[in-house]
Amino acid sequence: MYGKVISAAVCGVESRLIFVEADVSNGLPGFSMVGFLSSEVRDAQDRVRTAIHNSGLRLEAKKVTVNLAPGDVRKSGSGFDLPIALAVLAGYGRIPQEALRETLFAGELGLDGRLHKTEGVLGMVLEAKKQGIRSCVLPAGNALEGAVAGEVKIFGADCLQDVIRHLTSRQKLKETPSYIEETALQGEEAERPDFADIRGQRLVKRAMEIAAAGMHNILVSGPPGCGKSMLARRLPTILPPLSREEALEVSQIYSVAGLLPEKGILTERPFRMPHHTVSPAAMAGGGTIPGPGEISFAHRGVLYLDELPEFQTEVLEILRQPMEDGQVTLSRNGGTYVFPCEFMLAASRNPCRCGYYPDRSRCRCTQGEIERYLHRISRPLLDRIDLHVEAEPVKYEELTGPGKEESSAVIRQRVCRARKRQEERYRETALRFNCQLSPSVLEHYCPLGDREKELLEQIYRKKELTARSFHRLIKVARTIADLEESEEIRCAHLSEAVLYRPARLLM
Repeated sequence: MYGKVISAAVCGVESRLIFVEADVSNGLPGFSMVGFLSSEVRDAQDRVRTAIHNSGLRLEAKKVTVNLAPGDVRKSGSGFDLPIALAVLAGYGRIPQEALRETLFAGELGLDGRLHKTEGVLGMVLEAKKQGIRSCVLPAGNALEGAVAGEVKIFGADCLQDVIRHLTSRQKLKETPSYIEETALQGEEAERPDFADIRGQRLVKRAMEIAAAGMHNILVSGPPGCGKSMLARRLPTILPPLSREEALEVSQIYSVAGLLPEKGILTERPFRMPHHTVSPAAMAGGGTIPGPGEISFAHRGVLYLDELPEFQTEVLEILRQPMEDGQVTLSRNGGTYVFPCEFMLAASRNPCRCGYYPDRSRCRCTQGEIERYLHRISRPLLDRIDLHVEAEPVKYEELTGPGKEESSAVIRQRVCRARKRQEERYRETALRFNCQLSPSVLEHYCPLGDREKELLEQIYRKKELTARSFHRLIKVARTIADLEESEEIRCAHLSEAVLYRPARLLM
């Protein structure tokens, strides 16, 4: 007899439908599996046979052949245990084939028949939804994650016996409702850090507001203890809340890595802060079967690199292509995997190895040592950072003064208004933020008057800008104009934009 079950394989972040077929026939007893399988999938035959036995089912000794199609897609992970078991049981005639149609199954089986959580479930359910599949049967631990997708019935089961009872209509599983609303994506405001906690550093705060408004990359340079890391940790608090679509995008990445919270969806923009000893594979993603790296975990959020010159050169150079394309492509023998990585890069560094340059009363670094330290960051990477700003030591009067600092909520309101203007401007295009403007469309979306063009020419010649930094200067000015609710870029906006490209930072 023949049984067929629908499942899914994780391919990068996306998923592809997999059809698990089982043929049970007379002949020399045995259990064989084919279909471009990884070692953990091949091990499923032992888990499946033992789980079926410990679930109280006795099967005759027959020849069992299991195929996972299509054969050109590599199957990995332990989520195929449940569909393999059901396909075998259908082949033995223990489950009606009609009950398996238009339903996707995934889950890892323990030897006692219990179902354990598996990775990548959200992507599987989204693919099932896309292909018109009406329901999914998952481990109970993955039910909330699957229900986030919406429009697909999700049934969570604790063990193989529960699934069999559900399919034979002896005892139906309870459907897991989709509970995620837009208001649930706002995050816990009371528990988040706030810009109001930081005294002084108004120039850096202004630069971070501009960065948040246009999704520009930012580099903060300053001595130790001036608040660079504290400011960077508060960047997500001034970014607009995640939309449902963005939350699903980000949650899908974390689902593949098994890092989703219990509620099944991320409700706040990611903030990733890898240590400077991170490897190139951990940053970009990798492995025999590639998984997402730090740049993908920061998708739709902030990637913060503290002490930027201390990172390996290979790690920093890896960032260049993803920063431009918004995705990273990894090729392996099993196929090509694409991971999204549209992130805002925030970085900080000391002005020299000891951290106190240009204060020569404290800095003992030679000019050569300073230049070698700063040159650990390549010019092409620096050109891809739109905003360069210096953090000064905080004065005593700023720390102890009676004044009240502006809160993240107030700054976020301005950022959201600027984002709204960008959304309306680029409605008919694939663009979303000012940082995405290419040179070919820059003149259309960022027209300049005669005075502005004259000022820009002076800036270009005096600062000795590259073509890339020239275009980025205009994009930053466009964002400043949006924050000021101005349709046109004025000289004042260009003058402020050039403040964030000081020559000393580009040594």
